[in-house]
Amino acid sequence: MSLFRQISGWVLLLGGALIIVYGLYTSFNIFTGETEAPELFSSEKGSVVSSQEAGGIEGQLQQMIQEQLEGFLPSASIFGLLNLVAWSIFAGILIFGGAQISSLGIKLIK
Repeated sequence: MSLFRQISGWVLLLGGALIIVYGLYTSFNIFTGETEAPELFSSEKGSVVSSQEAGGIEGQLQQMIQEQLEGFLPSASIFGLLNLVAWSIFAGILIFGGAQISSLGIKLIK
């Protein structure tokens, strides 16, 4: 029974370490720009109401405000930032989970 515990401990230790390495490697590739972050958030171009549909001054005011905001802070950068934050949270969960699995493996080895 002790040999089974030793082998399963090593398997868990290596599995947890591989999960951590995978999360760190993928994060490194995303933050250096080699790969794109998974797209969880995206902009919908068709959701904006045109000035003709809204009618008159209200539509023109809405369009002017939207153009000014787009010039100040492009919507693509907001969604890109949200995607990076979402990936960072997921990578943190991967690293935490890998550490817990490795810890369990170390306990089984001892």
